[in-house]
Amino acid sequence: MKSCIHIYCGDGKGKTTAAVGLSVRACGSGKNVLITRFLKTDHSGEVKALQALPGITVTPCERSFGFFTKMSEAQKAEAKVYYSELLETTLQKAVEGAYDLLVMDEIMAVCNYGLVEEKVVLDFLTSRPEGLEVVLTGRNPSDKLMEMADYVSEIKKIKHPYDRGIAARRGIEY
Repeated sequence: MKSCIHIYCGDGKGKTTAAVGLSVRACGSGKNVLITRFLKTDHSGEVKALQALPGITVTPCERSFGFFTKMSEAQKAEAKVYYSELLETTLQKAVEGAYDLLVMDEIMAVCNYGLVEEKVVLDFLTSRPEGLEVVLTGRNPSDKLMEMADYVSEIKKIKHPYDRGIAARRGIEY
């Protein structure tokens, strides 16, 4: 079976939710799933549920640097080292492990912020193990990523409670 590359992008809520849904579907079909989350700690509600499912491995994201726009230059440099190492670890696991699906949540953001080299991601996608399905989430994927993708789903915000001053709610937004 040919493996495909999926992109869930856009300014709407639901990119991670779509990736989690696909992960659960794959797991329920007996597939092994590796999920790595960039720019997000493990305090989000789905992580605990995903970790309880046999066949799903969630790579720990143990560091938080806050919002990129509020980081100092020193924090940005530190974040670049951390996320580049996290990416390398993820790609190594994906190659060495018996995974059928790899999810890299918010990979577009870390690429766009220069916290990881997009070339590393592109090279991996080109040479990934046969049969490894890959999901990439985040806003503003590059033209190169869009060209490589087999699926591109844009999630567009029409309306969101945040626009009315309602903060993120546990179990809904995180």
